[in-house]
Amino acid sequence: MTGRPPRLTRCLALLLSLAGAAGAIASPEADSLRSHHAGMAPQLANSAFHQPLVLESTQTSGDLKGDVFAVVEHEFGKLEAALQGVEVWCDVLILHLNVKYCHSTGKGASGSIALAVGKKGDQDIADAYQANFAYQLAAAAPDYLKVQLSAKEGPMGTSNYRILFEATPLDATHSFVHMSYAYGYGFTARIAMQGYLATVGRNKVGFTVVGKKSDGQPVYVDNVRGVVERNTMRYYLAIDTYLATLSLPAAQRDEKRMHDWFIATERYPRQLHEMEEGEYMAMKRKELARQRAS
Repeated sequence: MTGRPPRLTRCLALLLSLAGAAGAIASPEADSLRSHHAGMAPQLANSAFHQPLVLESTQTSGDLKGDVFAVVEHEFGKLEAALQGVEVWCDVLILHLNVKYCHSTGKGASGSIALAVGKKGDQDIADAYQANFAYQLAAAAPDYLKVQLSAKEGPMGTSNYRILFEATPLDATHSFVHMSYAYGYGFTARIAMQGYLATVGRNKVGFTVVGKKSDGQPVYVDNVRGVVERNTMRYYLAIDTYLATLSLPAAQRDEKRMHDWFIATERYPRQLHEMEEGEYMAMKRKELARQRAS
């Protein structure tokens, strides 16, 4: 066998290089997310979280939204593969101390998640609030992932829940991620929230610094923006913790995730401390056993 003629070899090489170049073209969504990363580079570099992370929140007359932007040490290919299926999101969401139960149905690019949300301690599912989320894999490209969860109704008169997660690679070992948590509220939800903020939530704050005290200590945002910031951070930490434990044997992941999520929240005790680790771990073991049994 004499091999390919030089001209044919050159043509094949050119075609392969063109195919590689075409595959390297960034998707518009990835370009947009990376532009966001570049635009907030100073904020990421000087973050008060002692890691490249920025948290923002907004409030309108009928809507609350929290956003986390972060550079994470997760290879994009593994991150993308790990978060595409609807079934994995229950393992993520159950880490939040207020999520009592989660059940997913469906496969592929769409599905549904039945969620029970309640108080921070032990609680029967029947006594928790029910919310049904639609799952959608909105985009899965070599350089971009977008997952959306949405629910028309939530607890205490809230509505239009949206959880969004998107990511793009920065280099071989780092990705830039954006997680958004938002919901709408009307008169009923406003009254319920006022009752919460006047009682058990009266001393709770968020992360955004809105001023300084006379001694120079920061004044943090409170009220409903504080609420949405705390829950946005809790859900973000659940995603990050889930990803960080995937390299472990399956039998070790639950305990490691619960422990690591709790430790991650304890870095911000002013905002996120609600119970001791032993109480949290015992509660989550019970809830996970209930979830897996069903």
